[in-house]
Amino acid sequence: MAISITLHRDCFGWLHQPRNDRRALHCYNTTVRVAIIGLGLIGGSIGLALRQGKKSRWEIVGYSRRQETVANALSLGAIERGETKLKDAVKQAEFVIIATPVLTVKEIFSKIAPHLPSGCIVTDTASTKVQVMKWAEEILPPTVDFIGGHPMAGRETYGIKAAKAELFRGCTYCLTPSEKASPQSIDKVIGMAKKLGAIPFFIDAQEHDNLVAGISHLPMLLSVALISLTTKNPSWSKMSKLAASGYHDLTRLASGSPEVNAHICLSNKEAIVNWIDKFSQELERYRQLVAKGDKRLEQALTEANKARQEWLNNLSA
Repeated sequence: MAISITLHRDCFGWLHQPRNDRRALHCYNTTVRVAIIGLGLIGGSIGLALRQGKKSRWEIVGYSRRQETVANALSLGAIERGETKLKDAVKQAEFVIIATPVLTVKEIFSKIAPHLPSGCIVTDTASTKVQVMKWAEEILPPTVDFIGGHPMAGRETYGIKAAKAELFRGCTYCLTPSEKASPQSIDKVIGMAKKLGAIPFFIDAQEHDNLVAGISHLPMLLSVALISLTTKNPSWSKMSKLAASGYHDLTRLASGSPEVNAHICLSNKEAIVNWIDKFSQELERYRQLVAKGDKRLEQALTEANKARQEWLNNLSA
């Protein structure tokens, strides 16, 4: 005898056989209340992405200290309601997304902890994870689940006016669940990341911080250092007229938020300094090849060319 089972798509996009309990029916039939703390490029883009579609089941409340930012987020359509007090933003939230510079996260945890509803899921978007995971364990109440997050996406511009719904489309979304986070909560954060168009990727906090120091934090500092070096040169007024696409591409990251970038460096000092030292050694190797007119220079450039092409090929595979 055939048995028919009706599956319902819940508010996170997952198909389930509904349970006979209030929480299940709530998720299938109503919206999920989300509080986004921090309405800059990342927070604003998350709001826009979650609200896309005529049948979006995400009710987005946005928080910023500045009323002007809240007004801009409302005008842009990134949020449905805005708050300038943290407790008002999170008091009925089922899902809290903290999208602020990393060194502000600890204070935010402390301020929202007494007001988080039982069963609430908390996540973040900070570019470093070790400190954030430690703060979450120390400060957040045991009645909530924390899953660390970091979308590997961004732009050289920042602020709510730079937000784009498609910012996360196709990007890797790092997830670092706390030890006590339930499988159900983890699934819901996976669903949120997929709703953004991102690809969930689970990674240990320490490994995350070491790896992103090499492919994200170091490139940012190289971009900044190149700008500092060249613009302070006495010949900059003439040099600037010659700067073209290569210089533009290499210095793009220097246009990022100084506050966000400073917080990244100060929360991941050891890993970043380690990568700076390695880069200095590699740059010295190229310096020696150039200074000596070494014929192996072309071979080194060829190897780097091939390595980058292999990386690009893997991205498109």
